[in-house]
Amino acid sequence: MSFESPLQWFLNWEKTQPDTIFLRQPQNGNWKTWTWAEAGVECRKIAAGLHGLGLPPKAHVAILSKNCAHWIMADIALMMGGYISIPIYPTLSSASILPIMQHSDAKAIIVGKLDDFAEQKSGIPTGIITIGSTGYNTKGQYNWEDMIAGNEPAKHLYDWHHNDLMTIIYTSGTTGTPKGVMHNAGTFSDSTTKLNHTLSLPKHPALFSYLPLSHIAERMGIQMNGMYSGATISFAESLTSFSENLQSVQPNIFFAVPRLWAKFQEGVLQKLPQKKLDLLLSLPLINGIIKKSIRKKLGVLQASHIYSAAAPLSVDIIKWFERLGVIICQGYGMTEDCVYGHFEFPGSRVLGSVGKPIPGLQTRFSEAGELSVKCPGLMKGYYKNEADTATLFDADGYMKTGDKAAYNHDGYLFITGRVKDEFKTDKGKYIAPAPIEMKLSANTDIEQVCVVGMGIPQPIALITLSELGKKKSKHDLETSIAHTVTIVNPQLESHEKLAKAVIMAENWTIANGLITPTMKTKRNEVEKIHQAFYPQWFNTEGGVIWE
Repeated sequence: MSFESPLQWFLNWEKTQPDTIFLRQPQNGNWKTWTWAEAGVECRKIAAGLHGLGLPPKAHVAILSKNCAHWIMADIALMMGGYISIPIYPTLSSASILPIMQHSDAKAIIVGKLDDFAEQKSGIPTGIITIGSTGYNTKGQYNWEDMIAGNEPAKHLYDWHHNDLMTIIYTSGTTGTPKGVMHNAGTFSDSTTKLNHTLSLPKHPALFSYLPLSHIAERMGIQMNGMYSGATISFAESLTSFSENLQSVQPNIFFAVPRLWAKFQEGVLQKLPQKKLDLLLSLPLINGIIKKSIRKKLGVLQASHIYSAAAPLSVDIIKWFERLGVIICQGYGMTEDCVYGHFEFPGSRVLGSVGKPIPGLQTRFSEAGELSVKCPGLMKGYYKNEADTATLFDADGYMKTGDKAAYNHDGYLFITGRVKDEFKTDKGKYIAPAPIEMKLSANTDIEQVCVVGMGIPQPIALITLSELGKKKSKHDLETSIAHTVTIVNPQLESHEKLAKAVIMAENWTIANGLITPTMKTKRNEVEKIHQAFYPQWFNTEGGVIWE
């Protein structure tokens, strides 16, 4: 199919398979469904309602909601009305929502399923039109349900063209203030089409949406892919029902970030400790039964394409899942290039790589090894930020990724670290922390790790504990982490070797601002809190110490 915009994909399936289920939303243990035709009517009514509120085409409208059927219908309704969407992470506090609302020039906001709208509400500036939901107990000046009841479906839909600005996506802010990435209808169309063809993704797949739709990976992998391929998209009802919902869906394509893969591994090991699992997998008669049972409980029994992205995934974790028949491929893309990047796919993998470039992606490297890319998925620029936009692109139109990388002789790309994450120890030697952190994360007692070293002679590792780690005695835990350091250090250059592992007293969470909504560590924030203590920890006796 060759269409100008994602809306045209939706309209195609609405016409050709109107009675097929498009969206499945669990409510109190039961599934509420929308066919393509039913979703089309509901979206048209919301588009008509927005027009009735006096919002002209091209007005900026925010979406603040956890993943649910209404998130996707809200975005489609905005497309139908010709509005520019501003997705906002549903876990952000009012203090983080306010600057995005102000900077984005949003005139209205659609509020859906949330955990704490009472706190977040103050982040919506006075005068902004608020469309809430009685069904999700997030009532606003106007409500979704009332707009559905009080409007006829819009008859005239906006005609999107390739170069029309369609959305402004604010980055998750690992290194500072979020920036608004502007994408046209054409970048979504070009990237989705090329990815589907290159990766041979299945048509009419069952998809499961649970990572934030406000993030480019989920929006592309679930929403855009689903609208392109005529999928059925299901959602999780809550954190407690997540596993049950996922098991019941058994999606054909599944995507998770590295932290979640570690959590899935941890969940398996809590029920089947490693020694027992090794024994069961060594028995030919039950090996296949055990692997199939675990894949079914994980929810990936029917998945032909299983992906990890957003950050590097430990090779040890990839190998661990491979023993269970779970073949994890890695991908590498950015908000700024609409994930038109590098991907592995079943049958084309090299452990530790992020795959080969999607056809149409041009790459080159600076003298320092920083990767730059040029492709049809590149953003229009950062909204109201010409200075950072100009800095990001070179004179030939290549975009600097901020990542140091290299190809192997077969053309597979390996990411070696973030340029901005590199630091110098007192010895004046530069250290790239990401590869070291990835090696340490193979230890299932570790939840998160941040390798630091400014102001001390050798780097140290700041560590938070996983649930498995927290259950161990202090002695066993220190032994486990010390053992991991003794395995990792011989693999490093002398100036990279870890002097200490420091176990943090506090978890790093979205709530305390130390990880992003996509579960990446905010290095700047971690260092801001702890850097003053590096010399003290470095000079404390012992290889593993406690904060």
